[in-house]
Amino acid sequence: QVQLVESGGGLVQAGGSLRLSCAASGRTFSTYTVGWFRQAPGKEREFVGGIRWSDSSPYYSDSVKGRFIISRDNTKTTVNLRMNSLKPEDTAVYYCAASPRPGALYYLREYDYWGQGTQVTVSS
Repeated sequence: QVQLVESGGGLVQAGGSLRLSCAASGRTFSTYTVGWFRQAPGKEREFVGGIRWSDSSPYYSDSVKGRFIISRDNTKTTVNLRMNSLKPEDTAVYYCAASPRPGALYYLREYDYWGQGTQVTVSS
């Protein structure tokens, strides 16, 4: 069982930066894929990025590639999402999720554990 706790959301002006953190309790992320998703009002939850335990390489959606950076700390208990050059369309509730499936990455159904979500609001 993995419990996920997100932190770091808030209000920022367009062009600014925020860092979200996803902390695991109960175990480390060493054998989990960790994904970040977001859900804007009236829209479906969508993939933002993720990092697989198998190759430790981050993957990003086209909408955030080049602006967002995913990193994992050496203890493998925290995964961070650094968001730069934020745009109003990045406004959403952001969720981290974890999956023990080696091939998991892009799809909500692949993830077994979810954080509570943290609000990110980007003003224009």
